[in-house]
Amino acid sequence: MPVATDALAAQIDALLPQTQCTRCGYPDCAAYAQAIAEDQADINRCPPGGAQGVEKLAHLLQRPATALDPSCGTEGSRERAVIDPALCIGCTLCIQACPVDAIAGVSKRMHTVIEAWCTGCALCLPPCPVDCIRMEAQADPALAARTGWNAWSPAQADEARQRYARHLERHPRQLAQAAVAELAQTQPPAAPAPAADRKAALLQAALERARQRQRNTP
Repeated sequence: MPVATDALAAQIDALLPQTQCTRCGYPDCAAYAQAIAEDQADINRCPPGGAQGVEKLAHLLQRPATALDPSCGTEGSRERAVIDPALCIGCTLCIQACPVDAIAGVSKRMHTVIEAWCTGCALCLPPCPVDCIRMEAQADPALAARTGWNAWSPAQADEARQRYARHLERHPRQLAQAAVAELAQTQPPAAPAPAADRKAALLQAALERARQRQRNTP
């Protein structure tokens, strides 16, 4: 009964934090909700929702509340992404990867994170060719001590869902995943090397890709 399943998936999705972090093993919160509705996934695979999130899903579905699946990560405080302006080269790969458009900037200009919009998904870290992004605790100590739904409100989740929908209209997820795959292929070998040398090599690779795209543009 696809209609009934889709309706249940919408109810489940409404109980997910909409961080779009993919730690559950699915490409976004909606896909995870659909998998739960179709009995293809357990309800304990969302670390951002935490134990309280599992309890919400268990109540809706009339299932036992189980501990978070450790293979998906652990419940913890919600972090925020911070960009080092001294290292940012303005490549825009993090902008494409951010599922909720919490990073502002243009090509060849330093980017910045809109803290209030950042869900702490950390998806901007892998595509960064110069390692200029790091995750930090929330600036407010009270928020930094909270986890799960105690650190994230339903209103924030709804707003993040809307931003994700708008993001998909402009930056299909496949583009971000392709960028990550491309960067993985151009990473230097894992042989020991000073951090400065590694960053220099990553920067050179990023610049070379930019030059190649310019040469291929009519």
